[in-house]
Amino acid sequence: MEIKGCTALITGGGTGIGKGVSLKLAEAGANICINYRVSKDDAMQTQREIQAMGVECRLYQADIGIEEDVIRMVGDVIKDFGGIDILVNCAGKTYQIEHSDLKGMKSEYFDAIFNVNIKGMFFCCREAEETLRKNKGVIINIASTGGINGYGSCIAYAASKAAIINMTRSLSRVFAPDARVLCVSPGLVATRFVNQDRLEPYAKQTPMGRVSYPEDIAQAVYGLITSADFVTGINMVVDGGRVI
Repeated sequence: MEIKGCTALITGGGTGIGKGVSLKLAEAGANICINYRVSKDDAMQTQREIQAMGVECRLYQADIGIEEDVIRMVGDVIKDFGGIDILVNCAGKTYQIEHSDLKGMKSEYFDAIFNVNIKGMFFCCREAEETLRKNKGVIINIASTGGINGYGSCIAYAASKAAIINMTRSLSRVFAPDARVLCVSPGLVATRFVNQDRLEPYAKQTPMGRVSYPEDIAQAVYGLITSADFVTGINMVVDGGRVI
């Protein structure tokens, strides 16, 4: 796919991995639609950086875990830009709960995590289906190596990421042959959301000798969009080889 002139909606696009993806696609000339829930200041800063590149960037506040918010947001993007070519489902939710603390993994935490990570992702794909089919578009779902090995910030988070990988396969069949649906699973990514004490030990256990950064994940997303026209339904692991 040629990205220049396309419209890309990135959920959670103002911070962390989402910001990295937003900037990468903007560099290639895409119009960028940044979704945020509460981090308005961060989203506005990302918007300013993108606008300095000379491309269009607009912000859309919505809680991805609320179906009505997703319906409104996708409708607004389509109204503003005429359609969506690229959807990157990057918004996520988790809690820091030791896996051994089974009683600490409360029902409300499960609900909050799955509402955003699974239902929210599905709502975005569902609402953008018609325009993505029409535009021969691409969906990229951001999962995690926790969805493969069962590690991560909590058990519900790891389970939700496994569900994203599985749902990507299902959706790829549904959207084919009109649009492609793919998944990217990062390992530990150096963002402000990660305990910095974890970075050095993690890097030492990684074949490539370092942790990943948002730019690494954005590069994978970019490659799948632009250089893999016959690829759909797969999960690309981006962790420097640690999962092996």
